[in-house]
Amino acid sequence: MINVFANSDDKLIPRKIIFGNPDKANVQISNDGKYISYLSNKSGVLNIFIAPIDDINNVKSITNDTKRGISNYFWSYDNSHILYLKDNDGDENARIHKININTLKDKIITPENGVKAIILKNSYKFPNEIMIGLNQRKKEYFDVYKLNIQNDTLSLMYENNKYISFSIDDNYQIKFGYHPIEDGGNQIYLFDDKIEIPFLKISHEDSKTTGIVGFTEKGDKAYFVSSIDRDVSSLFLLDLKTKNKELIYSNAKADIENIILQPKTKQLQAISYSYLKQDYQFIDTKFEEDYNILKEISKNGQIIIKSRDLEDNKWLVVFDYDDKPIQYYLYDRTNKKATYLFSNNDELSNYSLTKMHPIVIKTRDELDLVSYISIPNDIKKSQNDYKTTKPAPMVLLVHGGPNARDYWGLNSTHQWLSNRGYVVLSVNYRGSTGFGKNFINAGNGEWAAKMHDDLIDAVDWAVSEKIADKDKIAIMGGSYGGYATLVGLTFTPDIFACGVDIVGPSNLITLVNSVPEYWKPIINSLKLMLGGDHKTKEGEEIYKKKSPLFYVDKITKPLLIGQGANDPRVKQAESDQIVDLMKKHKIPVIYALYPDEGHGFMRPENRLSFYAITEGFFAKYLGGRYEQIKNDFENSSILIKEGEDLLPNKIEIKK
Repeated sequence: MINVFANSDDKLIPRKIIFGNPDKANVQISNDGKYISYLSNKSGVLNIFIAPIDDINNVKSITNDTKRGISNYFWSYDNSHILYLKDNDGDENARIHKININTLKDKIITPENGVKAIILKNSYKFPNEIMIGLNQRKKEYFDVYKLNIQNDTLSLMYENNKYISFSIDDNYQIKFGYHPIEDGGNQIYLFDDKIEIPFLKISHEDSKTTGIVGFTEKGDKAYFVSSIDRDVSSLFLLDLKTKNKELIYSNAKADIENIILQPKTKQLQAISYSYLKQDYQFIDTKFEEDYNILKEISKNGQIIIKSRDLEDNKWLVVFDYDDKPIQYYLYDRTNKKATYLFSNNDELSNYSLTKMHPIVIKTRDELDLVSYISIPNDIKKSQNDYKTTKPAPMVLLVHGGPNARDYWGLNSTHQWLSNRGYVVLSVNYRGSTGFGKNFINAGNGEWAAKMHDDLIDAVDWAVSEKIADKDKIAIMGGSYGGYATLVGLTFTPDIFACGVDIVGPSNLITLVNSVPEYWKPIINSLKLMLGGDHKTKEGEEIYKKKSPLFYVDKITKPLLIGQGANDPRVKQAESDQIVDLMKKHKIPVIYALYPDEGHGFMRPENRLSFYAITEGFFAKYLGGRYEQIKNDFENSSILIKEGEDLLPNKIEIKK
């Protein structure tokens, strides 16, 4: 029975506010410090807007996308152009667009017909050029080109037949190439006067926590993150001629996440890392002084320096909180003045949000799982604690990757579900990044095994703490999180009351056989992560044992599946085949397909339609609160391929 109610202290937050487009996103400063830019709504689609930095209300839209919207853009160093990447309905074959901010002329400047473009380097020393990669000649590898953004000419700099990535300095010199080797690791080659010399061999166990992250101004030394001969990655200064390395910083619990370099001099200013929350190690005292001024303003918010002008005098700063909208400030370093600009979602300020509590959960084999839990406001014992007055329905929200991680901060899904009455738990299971190479590599070969045990241990913890009602626990996630959902309903069907799988693979054999061409050079790393070579009889059996598809008959709980038809990573066949088998076994399932989406749902109309179904689905099987469906399916491309009769509230989908 669907529960529809709200009390005056904790109003239902409309789905449109949570999952619609933000008011402002991806805010940046031009390199000359004269303009501010951001993504915002134009007829319901995210487009790029700019305004003079000293008159931000004098704003104008400079793009006119009408379908999926823009997400990734950057300023050229000529300060007259903005470049952005856009694919075709989620196929990930991104093309580079340039737009002149004065004439508003928008032009595509890289090839089409299935060619993927990537940005390799942008340097102030070459304001009219950028370095890009194209896989036009050979789909597996990206040739290196210099692209002139004034006349759109492409100059081939390097024909690539072996490297999966490059390190390029500000002088547009290719310094290093990363060549995948048999054990799943990389051999780094030094490019020295057109000669490629083996420089450093990185084993698979170090490959995700070791590499070049920047160069000094002259390019003779590199900032080098490494976990070789240690667990957590640490930052070194590496002399490219002598190979001598000087340790700069190492954290006891967390890998190096990012380094902050002065835009022109490339002097190291600070190092960021995240364990429970983001933190910094400061190198430059003036930088630290400015940070401390911002810290006084933000109070308990995380501070992220999102964009800076070339002279490093103006900063665009993000204050990230767990229980209120993201705030954007302009910081003038010369006058030590911070000016509030706007938030990412003004309407969200009208509702009571919940806090996200960082916790550490022990596994059965004594690993520490950094996790985040959100408690509905009406059942929490206190504002600063995750303890509850009674056990409640819970959603286990599993991140994708799996070599990725969950973070503390404003999380739309946490806020939505906790507002509906659910405890929400996100777990950095083994294989997640940020906690040292041993933790990452502990996930190798453990899909549907110890990685899933970690999730079950977290559920058991929540039940033992009397936070979660053991009979009302759902599992939900995208990509690997979708796979974990399918594993949860097949391998441990008694634990979960229902599951929501978004673009999750069901069969590891077909997953590996259908990876994008440009993933094939790293296939050995993927096979090691999955636990074997699928082309051998033994490896095929291992993959079968870890694939939910072969355990469909174990599914006894309701399942909702969402899939993008153009997903190049987890192809539509991954969802089709498990749905077909469930139909054969007469097991109910709701299957929502989006013809204009890829690996996830980018269009807000599609997000709204899927989360409307999800909310009704959870309300039916967990008993939480539910916002009635009104215009949630307007302009969505959703196709219900299976289970239309199972939809909440008898939703009618236009054919």
